[in-house]
Amino acid sequence: MSKNILLIGGSTGIGYQISELLKANHNVIVASRNTGQLDTDKVKHLDFDVLKDDISELDLPDQIDGLVYCPGSIDLKPFKMIKPESFEKEMQLNFFGLMRSVQGLLDKLKNSKQASLVFFSTVAVKVGMPFHTNIAAAKGAIEGFAKSLAAEYAPNFRVNVIAPSLTDTPLAEKLLSSEDKRQKMDQRHPLKRVGQAKDIANLAAFLLSDESGWITGQILGVDGGLSTINNN
Repeated sequence: MSKNILLIGGSTGIGYQISELLKANHNVIVASRNTGQLDTDKVKHLDFDVLKDDISELDLPDQIDGLVYCPGSIDLKPFKMIKPESFEKEMQLNFFGLMRSVQGLLDKLKNSKQASLVFFSTVAVKVGMPFHTNIAAAKGAIEGFAKSLAAEYAPNFRVNVIAPSLTDTPLAEKLLSSEDKRQKMDQRHPLKRVGQAKDIANLAAFLLSDESGWITGQILGVDGGLSTINNN
């Protein structure tokens, strides 16, 4: 059955791959600052800046069956070098933008038989990693928010979080900018490679589908085994 799926910030990387997986069978709408790599013949694009715009003003269908919040960043620095403004910036982009989006879409989500919401965290919330304090703090807020939201709105809609490790997307260009860097990052993972956008998109597509209808309130690691396996 065709669904109305809204991706916020999904014009490149993981969001783009999700749109590619879903566009043939669903009405996919991407709300982002630019069209990026999108196939605009099959995916509807709406201009939207999560930090500035009100999502309730967008031209959206009355019923939204799936919501994916994609915005994020990779800004790795020692804690002593991070100004409070940087923590605020990460929270605005990752958490407050998400919170405002969900609040603005509540009525449309409730109109679905059982909407599915998919958010993104990071492996660094579960596994302490140096230089991740600002990002892990913001993504940790998402995990707590998602579990509470899932409890409050069950069974009306489901809420799950995907927690990837390093994934080869435009956000990670600096970390994968040379073959030497890529090899080092590959070796950090038990499966000996960094993630690909489609690795994450495949799970997101599953969580948006009826096949995942008994899954909610979960933090799902897609991280090449990094969060649970020590094979050194």
